[in-house]
Amino acid sequence: MGMEELRRLVLERIDIHEEGIQDRLMDIIEDVITEQSKKEYIPLRERNYLVKEIHHSICELDVLQELLDNEEITEIMINGPNHIFIEEKGRLYESGKTFTDMSRLENVIQQIVGRVNRRVNETSPIADARLADGSRVNIVLPPAALNGPVLTIRKFPKESMTIEQLIALGSVSEAVAKDIRSWVQAGYNIFVSGGTGSGKTTFLNAMSQFIPSCERVITIEDSAELQLSKLPNLVRLETRDANVEGEHAITIHQLLRSSLRMRPDRIIVGEVRGAEALDMLQAMNTGHDGSLSTGHANSPEDMVSRLETMILTGIEMPLAAIRSQIASGLDIIIHLGRLRDKSRKVLQIKEVMGMDHGEVRLQTLYEFEERRGSKDVVEGDWVRKAELTNRNKLFLAGLAEQSEAGGEKD
Repeated sequence: MGMEELRRLVLERIDIHEEGIQDRLMDIIEDVITEQSKKEYIPLRERNYLVKEIHHSICELDVLQELLDNEEITEIMINGPNHIFIEEKGRLYESGKTFTDMSRLENVIQQIVGRVNRRVNETSPIADARLADGSRVNIVLPPAALNGPVLTIRKFPKESMTIEQLIALGSVSEAVAKDIRSWVQAGYNIFVSGGTGSGKTTFLNAMSQFIPSCERVITIEDSAELQLSKLPNLVRLETRDANVEGEHAITIHQLLRSSLRMRPDRIIVGEVRGAEALDMLQAMNTGHDGSLSTGHANSPEDMVSRLETMILTGIEMPLAAIRSQIASGLDIIIHLGRLRDKSRKVLQIKEVMGMDHGEVRLQTLYEFEERRGSKDVVEGDWVRKAELTNRNKLFLAGLAEQSEAGGEKD
């Protein structure tokens, strides 16, 4: 007897909505398999496998559960019911697992979005969500997805990585990390840029360990991913999609506006993608020093250009005024990259120096310079290109002597 038939027999004996059913489910599954093994011999190893798989298919996320439980797997990509790929240790593999039919995959998708009050269907086929463990989920359904439902799950460690761990992994040097610690403690506004999968959220989590515990911090995210549990006065805000009538959406723009009335010391926006970039910059310009955010870009200069474009999507505003907001709001841009050996590293750190002939001027503080070596392993050093010019915040925080304090931005 196959797993589908065993699963059907189990479902006939239970009401999945019954209170406490999850506590009894494993016993019911074992009873059904024991009864069937009397009719047809089932080896012990196969019995154990069937118990686990049937339990996953009923109460958890079906064939995906084993992949989610594997801490070595960092990303799961489902291209329709028959093609499931994984990223493990930076490499892509086909998992060998499949859903038995399309309806099982569709059930998993609805289970995921239902847990976080999101919706996805043919009318609204794209959605972002998260799992109970914080893993980020993106869903695209037909007709937008041509080869069946596409589900992409980005997993995160159960505990956020520390700067010390990133140093050990070769993502950043001790000298660079020491400066970042000082900048965060002193309240510099820092923006983390990088491409997809470059480690922006991980790095933002690591930087947050330097925020003084006496401060009130508000995080704003599309889908809550940040792990800042060591901050006692922490408020976490999350957006919400519109309901089936297209109403009652809660946007990052609204949350940013509301957060300014919550007396925050710092505001952390998980990622800016649109017109809310202006609200974030205005918060940085109105006394919320030490605010942090991330965005997709190929370089610090590209990040500045993308912020300009984001703001212009939401408001008609002179480009000179937008650049002035960026130049006065941001202090430092940390750019991350994913290299050919799949390692993630800090590639550049640039100071925002103010305006120069109508352009936002950047100064390189650190740059990762690769040494000659193996084509499969990237090795190099973080070379200091310049000293931080604006050291006033360091001085005010007691982290620099008065004689070391530089002037304000131009």
